Amino acid sequence: MTKNAAPTMRAARLRYPDLELRIEEVPRPAPGPGEVLVEVKAAGVCLSDVHLVDGTLGRGPHLTADAVTLGHEVAGVVATTGPGVTAWRPGDRVVLQAGETRDGQVWTRGVDYDGGWAEYALATATTLFALPDTIPFAQGAIIPDAVSTPWGAITATAGIRPAQAVGVWGVGGLGAHGVQLLRAVGAHPVVAVDPAPAARARALAFGADLALDPADPGLQDAVRAATGGAGLAAAFDFAGVDAVREQALGALGPGGSLVLVGLTGTPLRVTDSTAFSFLGQRILGHYGSDETAVPQLIGLTAGGRLDFSRSITDVLPLDAAAEAVARVHAKTGDPIRLVLTP
Repeated sequence: MTKNAAPTMRAARLRYPDLELRIEEVPRPAPGPGEVLVEVKAAGVCLSDVHLVDGTLGRGPHLTADAVTLGHEVAGVVATTGPGVTAWRPGDRVVLQAGETRDGQVWTRGVDYDGGWAEYALATATTLFALPDTIPFAQGAIIPDAVSTPWGAITATAGIRPAQAVGVWGVGGLGAHGVQLLRAVGAHPVVAVDPAPAARARALAFGADLALDPADPGLQDAVRAATGGAGLAAAFDFAGVDAVREQALGALGPGGSLVLVGLTGTPLRVTDSTAFSFLGQRILGHYGSDETAVPQLIGLTAGGRLDFSRSITDVLPLDAAAEAVARVHAKTGDPIRLVLTP
């Protein structure tokens, strides 16, 4: 950098319309009124990041530029603050909310505006939460989305109560935390369903009472046996797969709810709509979490109620962003969460 030149930083940018992900040297943003510039220490790699790169999710609905810095799971330290910001000081350890509401619309970090796969990230001051010294940056970074999304689905959308029977389809980055969180709120039994033996083993390690292969012809009988014939009060689809939804609907009991967390662009089909209506069952959509989820989860983690140390499969440098995307896409090493560090 030459004398008096504007400061720059490295960032992993997804360029449209060719969907090319590359590390670029870009201007370092300066915080405006009510904004904070955060020096990124850790940023999670989510399956939705992969789907942005492969084009499955399409570009952000609010994105007007021809490129965006990916990354909606971010933790770091406050670098500088903009005018009017009094709640934060340089050096404060923070976690960034995965998005924010603007004019009544949800904007997602790393989708609709630049995210945290970079050396620095700009954030509205009200979207930051304090990260205690006892929580490592890598674990703090994944709380927004990887943990807060299943938490919101469980506590807000489904309203799970203690002793309710629940099922989790897909024990990846979201589902693994879903199992842990369902156990934390007292759900019982917790039935996990995944085609991968390693994922089923992980589900049991994270607190599931039963782990089943979706290809098992006796799956529905096993669910009925585990629930005393009642069926599930709620089934969570963390996979976003059509076959999962049909199977999960079949495992619900009277009044049961199918909660759609995994994203897919395919139509939703109810094979037996008569039984669905007769049993008073429901299908609930879920996306993200409200503003209370992240501080709640930080508090529970700091208080020893939750432990995400097993969730960090690997930590990679920012330059390896494309490698991380490929590993998550191919499920190489059966990752729960990969984390990038600038």
